Amino acid sequence: MAVVDRGASGQGSSLSEIVNDERYRSVFYQILVFAVVMWAGWYLFTNTAHNLEARGMSAGFGFLQSTAGFSISFSIIPYEAGDSYLWVYLVGITNTLLLSFVSIVATTILGFIIGVLRLSKNWLVAQLASWYVEILRNTPLLLQILFWYLAVFAILPRPKQSFDVLGLGLFELNNRGFYFPAPVPGEFFGATMLTLLAAVIAAYVVAVWAKKRQNATGERFPAFWTGIGIVVGAPLLVFLVTGSPLEWDIPELKGFNFRGGASVPPAFCAVFIALVIYHACYIAEMVRAGILSVSHGQTEASYSLGLKPGLTLRLVIIPQAMRAIVPPLISNWMNVVKNSSLAIAVGFPDLVAVFMQTSLNQSGHAIEIVAMVMLFYMTVSLTISGALNYYNKLVQLKER
Repeated sequence: MAVVDRGASGQGSSLSEIVNDERYRSVFYQILVFAVVMWAGWYLFTNTAHNLEARGMSAGFGFLQSTAGFSISFSIIPYEAGDSYLWVYLVGITNTLLLSFVSIVATTILGFIIGVLRLSKNWLVAQLASWYVEILRNTPLLLQILFWYLAVFAILPRPKQSFDVLGLGLFELNNRGFYFPAPVPGEFFGATMLTLLAAVIAAYVVAVWAKKRQNATGERFPAFWTGIGIVVGAPLLVFLVTGSPLEWDIPELKGFNFRGGASVPPAFCAVFIALVIYHACYIAEMVRAGILSVSHGQTEASYSLGLKPGLTLRLVIIPQAMRAIVPPLISNWMNVVKNSSLAIAVGFPDLVAVFMQTSLNQSGHAIEIVAMVMLFYMTVSLTISGALNYYNKLVQLKER
């Protein structure tokens, strides 16, 4: 009788140890969550398939090879109405990437300028920068897009009365869009581009070497100007040696519109300006907060070493402030990409407009199209996040 009691007591003790062990509980909860997620996914899939079958609707991605049959007003890759829905998807992606890329670049530059101006010792400059931020960031982005489109670009003059931007006869702005010269590369222009790529890599190597040299010896090497010289000088030399294989197609007014060159529609200009102005407000606040996070002692130490204010800001303050600026900057860049989908409000043919609206209405494959659009935005966001997180690790303080 005593042996039986010890065995039962031992089994109860083992079970109690397993239940109270944090490792086993963690594995159990992970298996439970995984099972719930898989069941939810299976339920959604089977339920959706059943509903589609009940309504006589087909599922799958075979429709991508079907002819779209509609035209697109703006595309940076060749497109005709007889192309497939898959090509429409690519057209929407390229248009969205173009709008997002130029908006991110301009937003970052303007945001840094406004952020630095907010900390200016000049009272008027600081107040103007503050008003810019407080007024524009508290106005809905969609309203700003509609304002720029309806109140500015929609009332521009006709092509014959175009605004000659910069007065050079090269950049024309009218109610048809913004016209500018288009590059026409020659036979050997590829050599110049390859040299440019090699020059960028060489400039990066020089910058890394200069930093290691400065850490080891304390001597500063002009890596910035050396890099500029390499990036500009080497491609320029190859360009001249190969006979300047690049011409420019200048837009000319012929009949009722401009011919030649390149152009972007008014909707593109309106969305671009609205995205830049709106998101620059947030980057300005990130920059201001990042600069204020750097101890004032760093500035005093820099001045004591003889550095001027401009060099102090560029070499001492901004590099340290980037540790605080980069994490929120990731979210802002992703928001620029996602908010570019508001371009549909003014008719710009981005991915949402041409694929999730027109293509979806024609083909009826809502689930597949929405999934493909979501996949694109998720991929772009994860790419931005991964790249900036990598840069953030490089600029973080490293313990020795």
